[in-house]
Amino acid sequence: MNAPVGLDAIQTAEARLRGHVLRTPFILSPALSRRGPPIHLKLETHQQTGSFKLRGATNAVLTMGASARGFVTASTGNHGRAVAHAARAQGRRAVVCMSGLVPENKVDAVRALGAEVRIVGRSQDEAQAEVERLVRKEGLTQIPPFDHPAVIAGQGTIGLAIAEALPDVDLVLVPLSGGGLAAGVAAAVKGLRPGARVVGVSMERGAAMYASLRAGRPVAVEELPTLADSLGGGIGLDNRFTFAMCRDLLDDVILLEEAEISEGIRHAFRLENEVVEGGGAVGIAALLTGKVRPQGPTALILSGRNIDPAIHRRIVEEGALA
Repeated sequence: MNAPVGLDAIQTAEARLRGHVLRTPFILSPALSRRGPPIHLKLETHQQTGSFKLRGATNAVLTMGASARGFVTASTGNHGRAVAHAARAQGRRAVVCMSGLVPENKVDAVRALGAEVRIVGRSQDEAQAEVERLVRKEGLTQIPPFDHPAVIAGQGTIGLAIAEALPDVDLVLVPLSGGGLAAGVAAAVKGLRPGARVVGVSMERGAAMYASLRAGRPVAVEELPTLADSLGGGIGLDNRFTFAMCRDLLDDVILLEEAEISEGIRHAFRLENEVVEGGGAVGIAALLTGKVRPQGPTALILSGRNIDPAIHRRIVEEGALA
């Protein structure tokens, strides 16, 4: 496959991002490793904005910033926060469009970084329509949440870090939504370790990339409330990059029920001492359920920590939410 974003672009992004994003920890999990091969955790929960999204957003802002009047994006929360942070660091305007399904704590976090927030409709697609209107009417530069080469390359720097820290990596479990993270990580890992497997993990409630891969083309799915809210939203019927890259580079996709995601969150807090949102806990959950059984050294990406504190407390204390 001749991927639109390859190893060279990801390595260039890594150099560009030095000094702008944190080099997050990569640690062994004794608790998960007791089940078999060594399991390592890539803690993007420790990134400045609490999620991996800062990598792709910052790479895009630094790539496109010279001529931009300001930036606009649609987001389920973490990408908007990342764009707001990256734009503010460069002294630029940012507008973030989100649907009414985005948790209030994530909306507040975006506002706290100085971005203008527009709440539009009940789906990511409706928020995206507002983005396109602002591009036309106000001349803002769009930073897509996943389907853009600069964003994919930025997220792919996580794959570089994993492959370099774990040269014999056999399996990487990646949270899967629109595919920016999964595509970038898979391109980096397979570029350096061709024999490694990369598996996407998502939720059963509205997994758009999974449905699209099964259909053989981008399709729309109903966006439903889920503990893995950061994995919600469509991939875009006119998807240009991530669908093809996920189709060609991912070895499998695993779906999880809400109770399984909840257990992943509980495990992360109780045994890994990490606060992790639902979308970030899916790799742990996939191992705990036995839906994936590693045969060799494995890496999980804990992609974000930005969960509503009240919801997190209920999950940790009471278990799965209804």
